[in-house]
Amino acid sequence: MANTTSAKKATRKMARRTAVNKSRRTRVRGYIRKVEEAILAGDLDQAKAALAVAEPELARAASKGVLHRNTASRKVSRLARRVKSISA
Repeated sequence: MANTTSAKKATRKMARRTAVNKSRRTRVRGYIRKVEEAILAGDLDQAKAALAVAEPELARAASKGVLHRNTASRKVSRLARRVKSISA
């Protein structure tokens, strides 16, 4: 348990940041899921539209430190490759 005033404040800050990061991570997962569902359905137009929305969301999560930038980049790359494979 935190004893000093600064430690108590740090604990409060961590709780707030954790809640924000959890919200952002959940939001990103939802966008990724929409892309994956469109890919599984074989709907190219919907998959492209979902990817166009998910890509900036992943970039935003990376810039905010929720995801590592390489992780976000990898996820975008793999989703884009899967979307492209629908049309082939």
